[in-house]
Amino acid sequence: MLNVFTLANGRLFQEEIESLEELAKFKPIWVDLESPTTEERRWVRQHFGLNIPDDAMDEDIEESARFFEEDNGELHIRSDFLIDDDEQPRAVRVAFILNQHNTELRGHGVLFSIHDEDVPVFRLLRMRARRMPGLIEDAKEVLLKLFDADAEYSADTLEDIYDDLDLVSRQVLAGDVTDNKAGEVLAAIARHEDMSGRIRRNVMDTRRAVSFMMRTRMLSAEQFEDARQILRDLDSLDSHTAFLFDKINFLMDATVGFININQNKIIKIFSVASVALLPPTLIASIYGMNFQHMPELSQTWGYPAALLLMLASAVGPMLYFRKRGWLK
Repeated sequence: MLNVFTLANGRLFQEEIESLEELAKFKPIWVDLESPTTEERRWVRQHFGLNIPDDAMDEDIEESARFFEEDNGELHIRSDFLIDDDEQPRAVRVAFILNQHNTELRGHGVLFSIHDEDVPVFRLLRMRARRMPGLIEDAKEVLLKLFDADAEYSADTLEDIYDDLDLVSRQVLAGDVTDNKAGEVLAAIARHEDMSGRIRRNVMDTRRAVSFMMRTRMLSAEQFEDARQILRDLDSLDSHTAFLFDKINFLMDATVGFININQNKIIKIFSVASVALLPPTLIASIYGMNFQHMPELSQTWGYPAALLLMLASAVGPMLYFRKRGWLK
C-alpha cells in the first residue's frame, strides 16, 4: 500500500496511490509505504529518484546500521515501534529516509517511511494532524511527531499494565489464593513482565533515534526544544518501568509464597495422617506375630478387641492434634 500525505491549510491530507500517474499529481511531505510491492517501489524510484534498499527493515542492532547519513544527503533512520497486542505483542521495524540537501530531486524535503504492517502510532498521528491545524509544518515535523506519539503510546501501555497489576495485586493480597488462581496470576504477571521489557526496549530505541536527529542539526530551534522534551518524557518512562518491574517481582514472590503455603498444607495433612496411623500399624504388627502363647488369639473377643484398640489408637492422636490446632 502506498499513501501520500500533503499539507494544506495546516492540515495533513491522505491519498492512497494506485498508479504512477496518480502519484505525479501530488506534492507530498510524507510518503508511507506499507508492505510495498515491487511496482510501488518502482513508482517511488521513477518519480522521486529514491532507491529503497532491500535491507531497509533488517533487524540490525548496531547504531551505525540504523542511524546514518548517505553521501547524497539522505538521512536514514531505522526505528522500532511498539504494538500492544494481547495475543502477540511485538515491535515493528520502520525505515525512514529523508533528503534535506539535494534540492534537484523531487524527493527533497519528503519523508519516506517503509514498514511491513500498520502501526498504531501512525494512525494516531494521522488522526491528530487532521483534527489539529498547524500540528505539522514539514517532513521533519512528521518524523518528530511520530516519535513523540510513540513515547505517548508507550506511556499509555504502561498505564494499562499498572491498572492490570493493581487488579492482580488485590487478588493476591486478599489471601485464599488457590492453585488455579495462582496459575492465572502467574500467567498474567509473566505477560506484563514481557510487555514491560518490550516497552523499555522501545523507549531506548526511540531515545537513540531522537538523539540522532538532534546530533545531525537538522532540526530548527523550536523542533530541537521539542526533541529535548521528548527525551525528558522518555527518561520519566524509564523510572516508571523500573517501578513496574519491582512491583512485578513482588507479586511474583507473593504468589509463589502462597503456592508454597498450599503445598505445605497438603504435606501437613499427609504427615498428620501417617503419624495417626502409626499406633494401629504397631498393634496390627504385634498381633501378626507368630507366637504360640498369645492369650487373645484363643478368645472370641480377641479380634473385636484388637480392632477397637487400633481404632482408639488412631482417634486418640487425631483428637490431640485437633486440640493443639495442628489440623487447621
